[in-house]
Amino acid sequence: MPEGHTIHRAARDHQKILAGQLLTVSSPQGRFTEEASLLTGQFCLAVEALGKHLLYRFKNGKTLHIHLGLFGRIRKRKLPLVEPRGAVRVRLVSSTHVIDINGPTICQILAEYEVMKLIKRIGPDVLRSDADPDLAFNKIVKSKAPIGRLIMDQSVMAGIGNIYRSEILWRQGVHPEIPGKAINRQTFDKIWDDAKALLMIGVKHNAIITVNNTRPSKSRYQERVNIFAKGTCPKCKGAIRRFEISGRRTFVCETCQPFGVEIERKQEKT
Repeated sequence: MPEGHTIHRAARDHQKILAGQLLTVSSPQGRFTEEASLLTGQFCLAVEALGKHLLYRFKNGKTLHIHLGLFGRIRKRKLPLVEPRGAVRVRLVSSTHVIDINGPTICQILAEYEVMKLIKRIGPDVLRSDADPDLAFNKIVKSKAPIGRLIMDQSVMAGIGNIYRSEILWRQGVHPEIPGKAINRQTFDKIWDDAKALLMIGVKHNAIITVNNTRPSKSRYQERVNIFAKGTCPKCKGAIRRFEISGRRTFVCETCQPFGVEIERKQEKT
């Protein structure tokens, strides 16, 4: 599933080529034809990202809501039009470009009040300027769930996916199984700030890069990570433990992320 940097990168790119134009909207696959008819010929006001959700806002008050899920894919190309590749659920055409969206988990039209309900349901997005980290912290410190689950819970903190989860917690020396209620404010702020910084790098390079002072690869696989899917910790050279949280694989260095450290810090301050 695409992580938050991918969605924000798409929103940024699509804003440049779609916003301020009358769009032709269709459903080559046929499953979104009726809904597409409500958008075609309409003026696109803006494209924005909210966590892992894309919102295409139109002047007629309608918003196209896209969530790619595990199998969704976006293709962007310059005109002229070519035949759709695969089952294209929705096609957006401007005066210069075409955007094809295949296989999204969510593809729907929302009224403004429904957009507001979505915004309230999703936790603060670390990449948005209007994000309030207090909302995430207040949920985390009230929870017995592990911090590794909470920062991936999109209703708590939006945008962080599986790779960033392991990488951020390793960088901050936080064990992913520590309960949220044991996380103090200082540690939370470090997690938040690191998440924001890393996802901003991801947007810039369109790749997950969590290793300091490194450049993205020119190869197909551009990720540069420290412990995710690795066998050895780059810091202490110890073994990396692999396990699952809520069915998603997680990686931890038990030496660099000792369990109980945050609990001790929290107790010292109470």
